[in-house]
Amino acid sequence: MAHVILGLLLIAPQSLYDLVKSFEAGVSLFYSASSGSIKRALDGLLARGAIEVASVDAGARGRKVYRVTEAGRREFEAWMTGEVTGPDLETAALSRLFFLGLLPSQDRVPVLEGIVRRLEAELAQFRGLDAQLDGVEIPAGLEDVATHQRATLGYGIASVHHALGWFREHLDRERARGQAER
Repeated sequence: MAHVILGLLLIAPQSLYDLVKSFEAGVSLFYSASSGSIKRALDGLLARGAIEVASVDAGARGRKVYRVTEAGRREFEAWMTGEVTGPDLETAALSRLFFLGLLPSQDRVPVLEGIVRRLEAELAQFRGLDAQLDGVEIPAGLEDVATHQRATLGYGIASVHHALGWFREHLDRERARGQAER
């Protein structure tokens, strides 16, 4: 979540309230967060110097507006261009896609290539598991359970296959745009 917050703050300095609204307005399509979890992430970013308080509004509440520091910018760029990791590939991929326009155009293709590689690896793993299950004997009385578990795996395969096709097409468009800029 910290990297998503850094991305939002790179777009524009924001208060905690503004960040909650930003999550609700767009980020929630791929990442859900409560105001409490956003606050904890802000506190962590502040503690490590990735963000700073840009201003404090006068008044009883003293609304703080946060902005990204140079260290935070480097952390964000390292995350964006680094290996796509974590158990939730969809969230990791969509988080990077959402903020891809913050990177210089020459850095976008490698990010998309990393997402494609990770999707290819996940699809190969799911297909391998599917093939392995062909030889598994189902105990009597569990046929219906196995049928629906196999259907769940089929859904996962179809979902990753779709995402892979979509990201390959986007990668092709980004490559073409990069060539046109040269």
